[in-house]
Amino acid sequence: MDAGYGLVTTSTPNGIASGEPDLLENGPSKYTYENKRGSHGSFEEFVAKSNPQVSKTVPATNKRADRHYSKRMRRRLVYKNGEVNITQTNIRKRRRRYLADIFTTLVDIKWRYNLLIFTLAFTFSWLIFALVWWLICFSHGDLDETNRKNPNFTPCVVQIKSFTSALLFSIETQHTIGYGARHTTEECPEAITVMMLQSCFGVICQAMMTGIVFAKLSRPKKRAETLMFSKNACICKQDGELCLLFRVGDMRKSHIVEAHVRAVVIKKKVTKEGEVMPLYQFDVNLGFADGRDRLFLVWPVIIVHKIDEDSPFWDMSPDDLHKEQFEFIVILEGIVESTGMTTQARSSYLPGEILWGQRFDRLVTFQKENGQYQIDYSRFHNTIPVETPQCSAKELAELKQHMPDSEFVDEDDNNSFASKRDHYNNSSSYITKRHGAAQTDFQYDDDFDSMDSSLPINEDSETLL
Repeated sequence: MDAGYGLVTTSTPNGIASGEPDLLENGPSKYTYENKRGSHGSFEEFVAKSNPQVSKTVPATNKRADRHYSKRMRRRLVYKNGEVNITQTNIRKRRRRYLADIFTTLVDIKWRYNLLIFTLAFTFSWLIFALVWWLICFSHGDLDETNRKNPNFTPCVVQIKSFTSALLFSIETQHTIGYGARHTTEECPEAITVMMLQSCFGVICQAMMTGIVFAKLSRPKKRAETLMFSKNACICKQDGELCLLFRVGDMRKSHIVEAHVRAVVIKKKVTKEGEVMPLYQFDVNLGFADGRDRLFLVWPVIIVHKIDEDSPFWDMSPDDLHKEQFEFIVILEGIVESTGMTTQARSSYLPGEILWGQRFDRLVTFQKENGQYQIDYSRFHNTIPVETPQCSAKELAELKQHMPDSEFVDEDDNNSFASKRDHYNNSSSYITKRHGAAQTDFQYDDDFDSMDSSLPINEDSETLL
């Protein structure tokens, strides 16, 4: 973009539009630079030529980007539900390592495999111990018809006549059912030893199954399913600077304790030595120094990332945003209030899911009739257009830097403000200086809340957030 001042360096946008390889491919980096020099004229010409145009609508992506958007959707790293699109292969001794941590393996596998494993474990244990009981009775002569008719003969196990009766006795012993017809005697010490072993084995199996079922039911992963992320992220202007916004919310009344959020951008990076890193993680500052990343999640909260010099979105304009290949991943962590375990919820946004010139609709209202705050989750993903410069944050900062302070319209000075505003009334937007911070101002027909046409007018409620 030629802002009409100084020496500006522009580069060919990387991504699909420039024919570069995709995010997951290691290809050569192509960068070309041009130097353009603009001329300084009067202040009116400077504002008219270099001031970025604004629009209330989201800029339409080009057809080529739309054609490849579905392909990029399939290649995202983190899905909307938080699952990771990664497959691990060629791991040495993988089965041995999984069996070494058998409890975690059983907790991680699906329910149907758990039920199948426990059903087979109990069935095989019944059959194996039934065979042992049958061999003990066979070796002692309990299955001999002559010995059973002898009143002076004492069997090892009473009322075992076949393998079926041995199987029934095995089940009764392992689960301490004890119907009373079959029982061991003092005749065979080996039978007493087998009875103790089978009783211990049955208790261990039941304890493992109970623990695994409880661990699977109380996993914090399930708690993360009730944490919501907005379908789209937004870029708009706040306090005179471009900011990226996304919304998080919690459906449950039980709160997430010590909730905090962080974000990263997965994007290709080329080092000074020419090494291509296709999946480099750029950290996104969500207000860690100011404590804005720690949330009190009693109602849906809008997370704000201020696009500054350290931001990966610093030099992205609306056109560059849809030509870039990156993925914006957000992570919400906290402690489940009811269980005390740590949970983590994840989501991601592709370039096509970041809306330029939009902000989130308000959804929290105060009900005057009952004195309660009401959250309308039907508006959770709704956005409304706002006036936003159609340039990158870098270009907007350079525009403010090259404009002298004497040519700002300072709202802090109440004298002759109307005359200064009328002086620059020919342009669609003008630069003001509010409380020492330079920003682009626009001529609205009404106040800011007049754009919230979707909000219902109700005298018994008051819209807050």
